[in-house]
Formats: sequence, C-alpha cells, structure tokens
Amino acid sequence: LKVYIIIKKKIISGVDDAGRGSWAGPVVSAAVILKNYPNAKELKDSKILNKKDRNEIFDKLKNNSIIGVGFSSVKEIEKFNILQATFLSMKRAINSLTLTPDLLLIDGNRVPPKLTIEAYPIIKGDKFISEISAASIVAKVIRDTHMKILDKKYPGYGFTNNAGYGVKLHLDALKTLGVTPIHRQTFKPIHNILSVSYTHLRAHETREDRVLRRLREKKKGGGGGGGGG
Repeated sequence: LKVYIIIKKKIISGVDDAGRGSWAGPVVSAAVILKNYPNAKELKDSKILNKKDRNEIFDKLKNNSIIGVGFSSVKEIEKFNILQATFLSMKRAINSLTLTPDLLLIDGNRVPPKLTIEAYPIIKGDKFISEISAASIVAKVIRDTHMKILDKKYPGYGFTNNAGYGVKLHLDALKTLGVTPIHRQTFKPIHNILSVSYTHLRAHETREDRVLRRLREKKKGGGGGGGGG
C-alpha cells in the first residue's frame, strides 16, 4: 500500500472480522473510524490482548470512534460459504457506519466485491494499522458477548470460554450432546460427527423403523404420483 494513498484520505475506516474459523455461531465484522481515541498505541490485534484489556479498549472506542457492526448468520454461512458470508458481514458493518469513509483498510488479502468505497486489503493489518486493530477488537468483543448469550441457550458446549472454536471440551460435548442448530454443518468436524451419527442410527434401526423411514423418504421425494382433484 502506497503511503500517499493514505495521506490524501481524510476519513479512514479499518475493517476486520471475528469467528471465521469457529464451529458455531455467526461471523461478525466491524468497521471503525477513529476520531479522538486517546492512545492509539494500545490498539493491537485483539488476539494478543487479554479479555480485560479488550473490554476496556472497547469501552473507550464506543466513546471515541464511529463503529459499524455486521453479522452473517449460520444459515448464510451454510448457504454462501464462510468467505462470502464474511464479505457480507463486512459490507453490513461498513453500511452501518454513520459517517461514510473515504478509504477502507481491510484485514486480509482480499476485499469484498462490489464495494462503492476505495478499499485495500492489508495482510496482518490488525498488527500494525490502528483502525484495523480497533475493528478487530470491536468484532471480537461483540461476538464473544453474543456467544455468551448462546451458551445460555445451548449449555454444555462452553461457548462462553471457547466462542464456538474447536477445543477439546467443545468436541467432547458434540459427541455426547450432539449438534445444535447454531453449529455450522458444512464445516468438516461437524459434518463428520453428523455422518457418524447417521451411520450409527441406520445400523441400529429396527425393521419397523426402516419401513417408516422409507415411507417418509418416498413421501418427501414426491413418490406415489397422485392425480388430484
């Protein structure tokens, strides 16, 4: 990225996402325009900050910046794939800003398609560009808060602590409690668990279960052809 591109711009927004690699829950993006933030040096990649520091910085950002946030649901992740769903959440975050920026600096190596604002991807931008660092913090704090709510709705998976990522406790819970509606079924670990569960179910079904299943499948497939009146 050439320096003059940044210098000539007056309003810069950083954009970053959280939850792209999680097994459950939405992907969340944030767009942040810094206004009068008191100490830009403390703005760092959210992953290297502890929870206390992230929350404190988030509170400061709410009072000293313009913030836009966008969610993409599990259904959208399943429908479009995780990359396109992430782009969608980024667009929603950008569109929710109350001030239109002149320039978007987006963490990563690609930018969402069809943006109407000049935008550049910055690989590992959350490590050295304050606006992107701020966006990473906002996205992380908001998504973690959302996953804490989902933890109460779907207890036992440890979402408050693991944010839906594939830690051992989460995997063990999937094996004992099963897959919830907020799990991303197209993600390989979840897909594999569902495949094993289905195979196990088929192996242990009774003759009566098998007949009923085949009738349901036939009905779902429109078999039986009827004429109607």
